[in-house]
Amino acid sequence: MLHPPPPDGDTQHQFVTFAESLYAEGDPRVHRLMDELRKVAHQLYRLSESSLDESSLSYAQFRVLMTLLFNEWRGNTQGINPSAISENQGTSRNTISALIRGLEEEGLIERQLDEDDRRRFYIRLTEAGRHKVREHARQHMQFVATLFAVFNSEELDTLGSLLGRLNQCAQSVRDERTVSHGGSHASSR
Repeated sequence: MLHPPPPDGDTQHQFVTFAESLYAEGDPRVHRLMDELRKVAHQLYRLSESSLDESSLSYAQFRVLMTLLFNEWRGNTQGINPSAISENQGTSRNTISALIRGLEEEGLIERQLDEDDRRRFYIRLTEAGRHKVREHARQHMQFVATLFAVFNSEELDTLGSLLGRLNQCAQSVRDERTVSHGGSHASSR
Protein backbone atom coordinates (compact mmCIF):
# COMPACT_ATOMS: atom_id res chain seq x y z
CA MET A 1 0.00 0.00 0.00
CA LEU A 2 1.38 3.39 -0.98
CA HIS A 3 1.53 5.99 1.72
CA PRO A 4 0.82 9.63 0.83
CA PRO A 5 3.86 11.91 0.40
CA PRO A 6 5.02 13.98 3.35
CA PRO A 7 3.66 17.53 3.14
CA ASP A 8 5.97 20.29 1.91
CA GLY A 9 9.01 17.98 1.83
CA ASP A 10 11.75 18.29 -0.72
CA THR A 11 11.60 15.95 -3.70
CA GLN A 12 14.51 13.81 -2.49
CA HIS A 13 12.84 13.22 0.89
CA GLN A 14 9.56 12.46 -0.86
CA PHE A 15 11.28 9.92 -3.12
CA VAL A 16 12.86 8.19 -0.12
CA THR A 17 9.44 7.96 1.51
CA PHE A 18 7.94 6.68 -1.74
CA ALA A 19 10.67 4.01 -2.09
CA GLU A 20 10.12 2.91 1.53
CA SER A 21 6.43 2.45 0.80
CA LEU A 22 7.23 0.14 -2.13
CA TYR A 23 10.05 -1.86 -0.56
CA ALA A 24 10.21 -1.47 3.21
CA GLU A 25 12.95 -4.10 3.63
CA GLY A 26 15.57 -2.12 1.67
CA ASP A 27 17.47 1.08 2.23
CA PRO A 28 15.52 3.70 0.25
CA ARG A 29 18.66 5.79 -0.21
CA VAL A 30 19.97 3.26 -2.74
CA HIS A 31 17.07 4.05 -5.08
CA ARG A 32 17.92 7.73 -4.89
CA LEU A 33 21.59 6.93 -5.52
CA MET A 34 20.64 4.81 -8.51
CA ASP A 35 18.67 7.72 -9.91
CA GLU A 36 21.59 10.10 -9.29
CA LEU A 37 24.01 7.70 -11.02
CA ARG A 38 21.66 7.47 -14.00
CA LYS A 39 21.45 11.27 -14.21
CA VAL A 40 25.23 11.68 -13.92
CA ALA A 41 25.85 8.98 -16.54
CA HIS A 42 23.39 10.67 -18.90
CA GLN A 43 24.95 14.10 -18.34
CA LEU A 44 28.48 12.76 -18.81
CA TYR A 45 27.47 11.03 -22.03
CA ARG A 46 25.80 14.16 -23.40
CA LEU A 47 28.76 16.33 -22.43
CA SER A 48 31.18 13.81 -23.96
CA GLU A 49 29.18 13.90 -27.19
CA SER A 50 29.31 17.70 -27.26
CA SER A 51 33.06 17.73 -26.52
CA LEU A 52 33.53 15.89 -29.82
CA ASP A 53 31.27 18.13 -31.95
CA GLU A 54 34.21 19.41 -34.03
CA SER A 55 35.38 15.85 -34.78
CA SER A 56 32.16 14.67 -36.48
CA LEU A 57 32.48 11.53 -34.31
CA SER A 58 29.93 10.26 -31.85
CA TYR A 59 31.23 9.48 -28.38
CA ALA A 60 30.65 5.76 -29.08
CA GLN A 61 32.75 5.97 -32.26
CA PHE A 62 35.47 7.89 -30.43
CA ARG A 63 35.61 5.21 -27.73
CA VAL A 64 36.08 2.48 -30.36
CA LEU A 65 38.89 4.47 -32.01
CA MET A 66 40.51 5.12 -28.61
CA THR A 67 40.36 1.39 -27.81
CA LEU A 68 42.11 0.60 -31.09
CA LEU A 69 44.73 3.31 -30.54
CA PHE A 70 45.37 2.10 -26.99
CA ASN A 71 45.88 -1.44 -28.22
CA GLU A 72 48.33 -0.18 -30.86
CA TRP A 73 50.18 1.71 -28.14
CA ARG A 74 50.42 -1.57 -26.19
CA GLY A 75 52.04 -3.21 -29.23
CA ASN A 76 49.03 -4.95 -30.77
CA THR A 77 49.49 -4.31 -34.48
CA GLN A 78 47.20 -7.17 -35.55
CA GLY A 79 44.02 -5.38 -34.47
CA ILE A 80 41.12 -6.40 -32.25
CA ASN A 81 38.27 -8.82 -32.76
CA PRO A 82 34.86 -7.06 -32.68
CA SER A 83 33.78 -9.29 -29.75
CA ALA A 84 36.70 -7.97 -27.69
CA ILE A 85 35.72 -4.40 -28.58
CA SER A 86 32.15 -5.17 -27.52
CA GLU A 87 33.34 -6.59 -24.19
CA ASN A 88 35.71 -3.67 -23.62
CA GLN A 89 33.00 -1.10 -24.32
CA GLY A 90 30.26 -2.91 -22.39
CA THR A 91 28.14 -2.66 -25.52
CA SER A 92 26.19 -5.24 -27.49
CA ARG A 93 27.81 -6.90 -30.50
CA ASN A 94 25.07 -5.50 -32.75
CA THR A 95 25.90 -1.96 -31.63
CA ILE A 96 29.61 -2.53 -32.18
CA SER A 97 28.90 -3.99 -35.64
CA ALA A 98 26.99 -0.84 -36.58
CA LEU A 99 29.79 1.38 -35.24
CA ILE A 100 32.40 -0.62 -37.14
CA ARG A 101 30.42 -0.35 -40.39
CA GLY A 102 30.15 3.42 -40.02
CA LEU A 103 33.82 3.89 -39.13
CA GLU A 104 34.83 1.62 -42.00
CA GLU A 105 32.69 3.62 -44.46
CA GLU A 106 34.45 6.78 -43.27
CA GLY A 107 37.83 5.15 -43.89
CA LEU A 108 38.87 5.35 -40.24
CA ILE A 109 39.23 1.60 -39.66
CA GLU A 110 39.78 -1.51 -41.75
CA ARG A 111 39.00 -5.21 -41.40
CA GLN A 112 41.69 -7.85 -41.62
CA LEU A 113 40.80 -11.54 -41.93
CA ASP A 114 42.37 -13.89 -39.39
CA GLU A 115 44.75 -16.08 -41.41
CA ASP A 116 44.25 -19.00 -39.00
CA ASP A 117 40.46 -18.82 -38.88
CA ARG A 118 38.85 -17.26 -41.96
CA ARG A 119 35.55 -16.85 -40.07
CA ARG A 120 37.15 -14.26 -37.79
CA PHE A 121 38.48 -10.83 -38.53
CA TYR A 122 40.28 -8.05 -36.74
CA ILE A 123 39.68 -4.31 -36.73
CA ARG A 124 42.58 -1.91 -37.12
CA LEU A 125 42.95 1.84 -37.42
CA THR A 126 43.78 3.31 -40.80
CA GLU A 127 46.21 6.21 -40.93
CA ALA A 128 43.19 8.54 -41.27
CA GLY A 129 41.60 6.98 -38.18
CA ARG A 130 44.83 7.24 -36.21
CA HIS A 131 45.12 10.92 -37.17
CA LYS A 132 41.46 11.65 -36.34
CA VAL A 133 41.52 10.10 -32.87
CA ARG A 134 44.85 11.71 -31.95
CA GLU A 135 43.60 15.06 -33.18
CA HIS A 136 40.64 15.03 -30.77
CA ALA A 137 41.90 12.89 -27.86
CA ARG A 138 43.78 15.67 -26.07
CA GLN A 139 40.82 18.05 -26.22
CA HIS A 140 38.45 15.35 -24.95
CA MET A 141 40.82 14.33 -22.15
CA GLN A 142 41.16 17.97 -21.11
CA PHE A 143 37.36 18.20 -20.99
CA VAL A 144 37.18 15.08 -18.76
CA ALA A 145 39.90 16.49 -16.46
CA THR A 146 37.86 19.69 -16.09
CA LEU A 147 34.79 17.70 -15.04
CA PHE A 148 36.63 15.70 -12.40
CA ALA A 149 38.56 18.71 -11.07
CA VAL A 150 35.68 19.09 -8.60
CA PHE A 151 37.32 16.25 -6.59
CA ASN A 152 40.62 16.30 -4.74
CA SER A 153 43.07 13.40 -5.10
CA GLU A 154 41.71 11.44 -2.13
CA GLU A 155 38.12 11.85 -3.34
CA LEU A 156 39.10 10.63 -6.80
CA ASP A 157 40.65 7.50 -5.27
CA THR A 158 37.57 6.92 -3.10
CA LEU A 159 35.16 7.45 -5.98
CA GLY A 160 37.20 5.14 -8.19
CA SER A 161 37.19 2.44 -5.53
CA LEU A 162 33.46 2.75 -4.84
CA LEU A 163 32.50 2.73 -8.52
CA GLY A 164 34.81 -0.24 -9.09
CA ARG A 165 33.09 -2.20 -6.34
CA LEU A 166 29.65 -1.27 -7.69
CA ASN A 167 30.70 -2.30 -11.20
CA GLN A 168 31.99 -5.67 -9.93
CA CYS A 169 28.73 -6.28 -8.08
CA ALA A 170 26.68 -5.32 -11.15
CA GLN A 171 28.75 -7.69 -13.29
CA SER A 172 28.24 -10.53 -10.77
CA VAL A 173 24.47 -9.93 -10.69
CA ARG A 174 24.41 -9.81 -14.50
CA ASP A 175 26.36 -13.07 -14.72
CA GLU A 176 24.02 -14.75 -12.20
CA ARG A 177 20.95 -13.56 -14.10
CA THR A 178 22.40 -14.81 -17.37
CA VAL A 179 23.00 -18.25 -15.86
CA SER A 180 19.58 -18.38 -14.15
CA HIS A 181 17.81 -17.36 -17.36
CA GLY A 182 19.62 -20.04 -19.36
CA GLY A 183 21.52 -17.86 -21.77
CA SER A 184 22.94 -14.49 -22.46
CA HIS A 185 21.08 -11.21 -22.41
CA ALA A 186 21.80 -8.70 -25.11
CA SER A 187 23.16 -5.58 -23.58
CA SER A 188 21.03 -2.52 -24.19
CA ARG A 189 23.86 -0.10 -23.77
